[in-house]
Amino acid sequence: MAALAWLLIPLFAALGAAIWASWTARNRTAGDVSELAGYARFREAMEKSHSGSGAV
Repeated sequence: MAALAWLLIPLFAALGAAIWASWTARNRTAGDVSELAGYARFREAMEKSHSGSGAV
């Protein structure tokens, strides 16, 4: 029984590594479009706030 336990440890480690690898390799580009649109709105707002002042 102890030999079976020693054989199961690497099996569980390999299974955990496979789950972790699939989690880190997932496609996370879905949120980029909204983030880029928000950044574009931020840049436009900053350009509007600085375009009226002649002190710079």
